Amino acid sequence: MVARPTLPTTVLTGISRRAWVIGRPSITSATTWMTSTPPSLTHKCSSLFASLRELPAAMLACARIGAVHSVVFGGFSADALAGRIVDAQSKVVITADGVMRATKPVQLKSITDKACELAEAQGFKVERVVCVGRLKGTPYADQVKHDWVEGRDVWCSDFISSQPATCAVEWVGSEDPLFMLYTSGSTGRPKGVLHTTAGYMLGTFATMKYVFDYQMEDTFFCTADCGWITGHSYITYGPMLNGATQVLFEGVPTHPEVDRFWKICAKYKVTTFYTAPTAIRALMKSGEEPVTGNDLSSLRLLGSVGEPINPEAWKWYHRVVGGGRCAITDTYWQTETGSHLLAPLVGAVDCKPGSACFPFFGVEVAILDDKGVELEGECSGNFVLKRPPPSMTRSLYGDHQRFEEAYFSQFNGYYFTGDGCKRDKDGYYWLTGRMDDVINVSGHRIGTAEVESALVAFSKVAEAAVVGFPHDIKGEGIYCYVTLKEGVEYDDALKPKLKAQVREMIGAFATPDEIHWAPGLPKTRSGKIMRRVLRKIALPDYLTQDLGDTSTLADPSVVDALKANHPRAAK
Repeated sequence: MVARPTLPTTVLTGISRRAWVIGRPSITSATTWMTSTPPSLTHKCSSLFASLRELPAAMLACARIGAVHSVVFGGFSADALAGRIVDAQSKVVITADGVMRATKPVQLKSITDKACELAEAQGFKVERVVCVGRLKGTPYADQVKHDWVEGRDVWCSDFISSQPATCAVEWVGSEDPLFMLYTSGSTGRPKGVLHTTAGYMLGTFATMKYVFDYQMEDTFFCTADCGWITGHSYITYGPMLNGATQVLFEGVPTHPEVDRFWKICAKYKVTTFYTAPTAIRALMKSGEEPVTGNDLSSLRLLGSVGEPINPEAWKWYHRVVGGGRCAITDTYWQTETGSHLLAPLVGAVDCKPGSACFPFFGVEVAILDDKGVELEGECSGNFVLKRPPPSMTRSLYGDHQRFEEAYFSQFNGYYFTGDGCKRDKDGYYWLTGRMDDVINVSGHRIGTAEVESALVAFSKVAEAAVVGFPHDIKGEGIYCYVTLKEGVEYDDALKPKLKAQVREMIGAFATPDEIHWAPGLPKTRSGKIMRRVLRKIALPDYLTQDLGDTSTLADPSVVDALKANHPRAAK
């Protein structure tokens, strides 16, 4: 049995230097591959839909009373939120009236209202919506538009005002569910990744302590959103289990000025800074002055998360942000693994720019060829785990068969990460990107099928195929091939409408970067789309790309037509 973390009772305001100290639970857990009986949910879930300081507090509150939480990124549409509410059977939704993203309000309560309507239309009724008055009483209050359902909706301040300051802990089993988090899958239906209590907390505690060399005098700043796994593991749980002082960030890094991150680091004397390569590359474009204009002498360690960091960005990060003195820990892990798999123990190993270096304690990895043969020495291939780390997901909620098929069917006896990897002659690991149909955009995993479904839902679209392509800022961008219905003119004026369709159905973060008109798609005689050809045509040097064997194409002329209609082709 383990105790849930203690919920701090002090509420801080603004961008806050957090000092929430909690006791470490006693954790013992022997973990094996979960390929038989998945954990069951003994408590109903709460969906959390906001990006405020109240969010980690609400997550810890759920944990303390034994409720399973499901955090939904605030950029999702009402459709996407409704799907997650219904799948998780969330009786309670915690949201906010709205939040500001730079100068624009995000209408969280309005989105939640619509999602509740959609969920009820699917046969599930949300019993309670708890609303944080984030913009209430501010100059932006008149920009917030939402409904109010008596008997269902309640302001958070009213909801908690009559509650006692302390709450007895709910003792649970080590394998009882802690939370679920939805991540995109290649089938178009999001997967509810289920994490359990003891193993997950052990993994996040240990990696926070050793990967970041956490000391009690440190101030930790992770820029992630709690709507993604990084915010769970390295804002809510890992730091809190270590009794860390940390900074929580709300908003965007370039508003009101482009040096907002660096101003926060200087103001709160941040010692450890953890962010995504996407943010680093975006801030690089503003030059060095916004960084060097702030006193960052308190920094001693920098971290990277979400996607592989390219060597150029790594060197800029080290030289400009770290002043040439701060070590960089480039971490590799997944929503499914819960905590770091690969990361350099800074000070103990020499880092190579762009490499995640070596496995963390107890993590057993391998590189396989396409036949499942384990490769030795310098090589490249499919990156797998030989044994589960303690923080590993135990199942996909409500669909254990899909869990087995998604991660264990490719190579018998191994967990397949879906990523390609190479190991150099010195034993360092280098991630080379996704090997399935999931695109990593700014650290957000987006299923290509999910975007394709949104495009095909547009009345004039007959078919769509989506691939990733290299993007200077986001790491990967979303490249969409779209076939319109017979008789519909291929007019570029439709492209903004298609992008709006995706934004409405999925969220702004999934907006296509490029739409390529495709009267025909390269298909085999069996009707399967040859995606490797589409990936190569999406590249900047598509004219000189070797497309490989195309002899199985039903109509080879389709390739020439795609090149002729290329958005980047000279008109």
